[in-house]
Amino acid sequence: MIAQYLALKAESEGSLLFYRMGDFFELFFDDAKTAASCLDIALTARGEHEGEPIPMCGVPIHAAEAYLARLIRAGHRVAIAEQTESPSEAKKRGSKSVVNRAIVRVVTAGTLTEEALLDSRSANWLVAVSKVGERFGIAAADVSTGRFELSSVAPAALDSELARLAAAEIVACEPLDGIAADLRKAGFDSVSAEKRLRERFAVATLDGFGRFDRAALAAAGGLLAYLEEVARESLPFLRPPLALAPSDHMMIDSATRESLELSLSSAGTRSGSLLAAVDRTVTGAGARLLAADLGAPLLDRVRIEARLDLVAALEGDSGFRDSVRRQLKALPDIGRALGRLASGRGGPRDLGQLRDGLNEARRLHDRLAIAPDRPPLLDELLPCLIGHGELVDLLERALVPSPPIDSAQGGYIAEGYDAALDSLRLAGGEGRRAIAALEARYRQQTGIAVLKIRHNAVLGYHIEVPAKHADRLMSADSGFTHRQTLAGVVRFNAPDLHEQALRVGQAGAHALAAEAAHLEELTEAALEQVEKIAAAADALARIDVAAGLAERAAEGGWARPSFDDGACFEVEGGRHPVVEDSLRASGSRFVANDCALSEAERLWLVTGPNMGGKSTFLRQNALIAVLAQAGSFVPASRARLGLVDRLFSRVGASDNLARGRSTFMVEMVETAAILAQATPSSFVILDEVGRGTSTYDGLAIAWAVVEAIHDRNRCRCLFATHYHELTRLAERLDGLSLHHVRAREWKSELVFLHEVAKGAADRSYGLAVAKLAGLPPPVLARARAILAKLEEGRAATGGIAAGLDDLPLFAAAAQQEEAEPDPLAAALAEVDADSLTPREALELVYRLKRIEAELG
Repeated sequence: MIAQYLALKAESEGSLLFYRMGDFFELFFDDAKTAASCLDIALTARGEHEGEPIPMCGVPIHAAEAYLARLIRAGHRVAIAEQTESPSEAKKRGSKSVVNRAIVRVVTAGTLTEEALLDSRSANWLVAVSKVGERFGIAAADVSTGRFELSSVAPAALDSELARLAAAEIVACEPLDGIAADLRKAGFDSVSAEKRLRERFAVATLDGFGRFDRAALAAAGGLLAYLEEVARESLPFLRPPLALAPSDHMMIDSATRESLELSLSSAGTRSGSLLAAVDRTVTGAGARLLAADLGAPLLDRVRIEARLDLVAALEGDSGFRDSVRRQLKALPDIGRALGRLASGRGGPRDLGQLRDGLNEARRLHDRLAIAPDRPPLLDELLPCLIGHGELVDLLERALVPSPPIDSAQGGYIAEGYDAALDSLRLAGGEGRRAIAALEARYRQQTGIAVLKIRHNAVLGYHIEVPAKHADRLMSADSGFTHRQTLAGVVRFNAPDLHEQALRVGQAGAHALAAEAAHLEELTEAALEQVEKIAAAADALARIDVAAGLAERAAEGGWARPSFDDGACFEVEGGRHPVVEDSLRASGSRFVANDCALSEAERLWLVTGPNMGGKSTFLRQNALIAVLAQAGSFVPASRARLGLVDRLFSRVGASDNLARGRSTFMVEMVETAAILAQATPSSFVILDEVGRGTSTYDGLAIAWAVVEAIHDRNRCRCLFATHYHELTRLAERLDGLSLHHVRAREWKSELVFLHEVAKGAADRSYGLAVAKLAGLPPPVLARARAILAKLEEGRAATGGIAAGLDDLPLFAAAAQQEEAEPDPLAAALAEVDADSLTPREALELVYRLKRIEAELG
């Protein structure tokens, strides 16, 4: 047995091996130690190997999913080795033959389909990444629903795309900078991948699915090869691939997503995120689609307006909206039920969910179809909700009202569907009644009132009596045969009980086989309509998202945004949805603020004290852009926006010690990415650029960054700072406007007004904030004295910004640098190295030395 285990373990290198033994999955050697520690279960030993005890632990089959979930969450892969024959079949090969086993599946974080292992409100992406030339291909599949996306991006956009997907598992053909990925070589070939895709979807060409470049195809090949490796014979469900382009949606990199807390808060939880504040969906599929919408806001104005039209139609009629949401709430998750059935891991309950979900979809269609003034998007979705009547009727006739999850015990095919099955069940029922009559007869015959007929998997039906009564049944003429003696009870058999048990067993086995055949037929019937059912699931999710957003807009007084072809960003009464919810819960009121960016005032420089609300103001406007382009109403009284192609946020301090980066280094890396990638259509929020280093260095960096964004990137930008010296830039940069968050001191106490007003702040109020924070009075007094001296020095010398007014503008400085090339570089550029003689080479060296001396 150990030899077989070791062979299977070698086959599943890199995974924990669940080795099936009867009703348990056992683990041995180092796997046992790892699992026992992770699962907090007992570690035992069994036999010896090479003179050492073999560590061992195990989990029961019936609870395996719960243990699998814990192992997967801890980052492990688990290979499942099942018995491929029964013990009786093994004995036919020899009395000491080991039951054959084979790895039937490798369970990984990105290939889960089981309901117990998945979060119903989150997608579960498996992503493959390949590099072909200067493009990265990305293939992404959620095998729980079959969604399959292909795209290719430039290296600079890879981080944004992977951040959008938030994959549970990534495989790649080569290491990815800063991204954890499982390295694989198999399948990452575009030619074989194209052939594999055509075979998989039974098409002669992929043109009907979209245009895929070589990078995207190579990634698809790697993903398919990985799925074949881990799924073995039971390939997961994949729908035809969707061709996505980065230009379809707003690009948001991972740092910006974390900074804005789009789907997870800074604590790593859903609570406290934008998604949690917005989500009013009532189905798991709706919640997953809403997360996808917020993660990839659209750039197509027509599609955005179509979503907004649907939200507006539901927002305007609360009674109609409530009735639609009640119907949606009753829906099962038919998308994931379909995924389990298509991958061969489904059961009777999944068919029941399809029956109930499609039937409810038809009823919802009938309700929505009579609505007046239907928006165009709803008219597109309605046909997807009908056309399943024949399948629903079949499943209603075939299945009991509440089918079980597991098909092993039968009982899921409805009475009246199959007359032969009904006869088998009747025969089994009559046999069980006959066995009950035998129990009464045996009691009367033996005089043992506590005699019982029981059943277990080993002995089948048997007679059980307390040990003190066993002698009466032991005699040769009693008609009973001894089977087993246990502590306190003795078990027997009898010819007539054996005969009835055979009848019951045969009827039950035939009934189970008949039900299994029907289950297979019903599953095939459902999978014949796989695309129609998947389309219905998508349509229901979209309606749920729209109804949820309408509910959120109604409860929060949110406004429908409008869009402009220019680079405007006009928000009146804007609010931060997460902060507003938190304040409302504590009984406080959020102070709304306006924001009006335009070509004439595209960069706002915002000053004011800490705790005054600068960061909140910056973030709320970025979130309004995300919500608007995702097709949601926004937390404002009015919003008119120009489409944002890329969103960048450099707000909040953090470090990355694992990669050797300090807080300041992380800030500089993120700022560099913004300066390199932001376009005139981008929206940027920057907070406290330049902190974390010396005052002079920090001011110099902040000054240069403001100039670069204004002159080169020319994007819409909110820039918060404590460097009041930067306000001088308003006199030099025509697109820069000064604003501040208001605060007042009242009776020696600082009062934050949280209002954004025009102009620069009169001072920073740093000592007042320090007092609020609880600094000791002697420290505050000393700080005041030092501040007074510093301000005296500034008045005398002009402060640290003295002389900056004489600097040329950013663009002029850049041109000046370009106009003064390096003389050494210029001299070398004139040289044809291949034609130089030894003497000419020596003369060149002397010439370069003279130029160097002149420069020195």
